[in-house]
Amino acid sequence: MKCLLLYDIPSDRIRTKIADFCLDYGLDRIQFSAFAGDLNTNRQEELMLKLERKLGKEAGKIDMIPICREDWRNRISIDQGEAQDE
Repeated sequence: MKCLLLYDIPSDRIRTKIADFCLDYGLDRIQFSAFAGDLNTNRQEELMLKLERKLGKEAGKIDMIPICREDWRNRISIDQGEAQDE
C-alpha cells in the first residue's frame, strides 16, 4: 500500500534520524520533510513505533497517511528538477 509520511521536527539531530529510518524502510524523499512509498500495514505500524520511540519527549509531529492505489494513480504532480535561469 502506498503511504505518505510527513514530519515537522525542530531538532536537527532527531529530524536526521527520522529521515534515515524512512530511507531504511525504502521510502523515497519527495520533499525535505516528506517521504512516500510502498509499505504494508504492518510495516507502517512498525515504522511509526520506531519513529515514536526516536522522537521520545522531543517536540515534533509525524503523520503517516495511507493512500489507496486508485488515489495514488490519480495524483497530479509537477516535477521540473532544478530551477533554470532565464
